[in-house]
Amino acid sequence: MIKGILIVNNLGKPRLVKFYQSVISEAEQQSVIRKVFQQVAQRPDSFCNYLEGSIAEWGDTTKIIYRHYATLYFVFAVDQQESDLGILDLIQVFVEALDKCFENVCELDLIFHSDKVNYILDEIIMAGMVLETNINQILLSVNEQNKLHMQSQKVHPSSGSSNSMPSTSSPSMATAANDAKDIANKIFSSISSLSSR
Repeated sequence: MIKGILIVNNLGKPRLVKFYQSVISEAEQQSVIRKVFQQVAQRPDSFCNYLEGSIAEWGDTTKIIYRHYATLYFVFAVDQQESDLGILDLIQVFVEALDKCFENVCELDLIFHSDKVNYILDEIIMAGMVLETNINQILLSVNEQNKLHMQSQKVHPSSGSSNSMPSTSSPSMATAANDAKDIANKIFSSISSLSSR
């Protein structure tokens, strides 16, 4: 079973954190993230990508399996029953899915599109169990989700596009814009008069 998944940058800042077992409080979670980062960051890339029994919060039988891509560490904490090579392959599938969805995924994609990253991860792993490893199935599910999202964002043709700014051509919008401008001018005038005293 997978106990947790962490994506951390080279400075130790977490970009994605999923705990599936045994870490409840925020203080414990921060401690785990710190310990995992310290252990994987000090290892040269030429070393193997496995560590055993190294995080007290998960117990002595926990294995840490990770991959280092550019500026990110993808770290999976698993129990003894999981295959090391299977988890490395699973990390590769996850990274490939991210890469195809974001076209050359980078750290900023994980920050600004965390909802999509979590959705992709949930297509692969749910509650610590592997659901899907076929990249084509994962991408099909993600594309279907994107279609549903786009359909939900559509607005009736009479009200215009949801991506455009509201037009100030309608009288009520123009009035509201002018009222906001007047209020801002009054506030600015008040501040200016107070600072001149």
